[in-house]
Amino acid sequence: VQLQASGGGLVQAGGSLRLSCAASGRTLSNYAIGWFRQAPGKEREFVAAVKWSTSYPMYADSVKGRFTISRDRAKNTLWLQMSSPKPEDTARYYCASAQGLITSSLPNIDSYKFWGQGTLVTVSS
Repeated sequence: VQLQASGGGLVQAGGSLRLSCAASGRTLSNYAIGWFRQAPGKEREFVAAVKWSTSYPMYADSVKGRFTISRDRAKNTLWLQMSSPKPEDTARYYCASAQGLITSSLPNIDSYKFWGQGTLVTVSS
């Protein structure tokens, strides 16, 4: 699976931004796909993920209620709608996918095999 993330940029705190991840190479019906982020000097962390077939979402507590993950099966595209971002959301955001994950494994970064190159999001205060 090839993943191409885009949509990052500079956004003011309280604004909104939508990230996109275009997937290609394989049918994603048995895949989970999600967003992770890595801030400078910090480890990569889980943001949100969804099972491609069911669209069941899971979120990190830090973004729950502010970010929304969604996918378009026809376009093989994943989105992350960032609403009311905070300066602490500043990071490089990566999309990643893996085959056959159970729900409890969605937040586990080590479960993901395929990674995109990332897109940088900077939230100004």
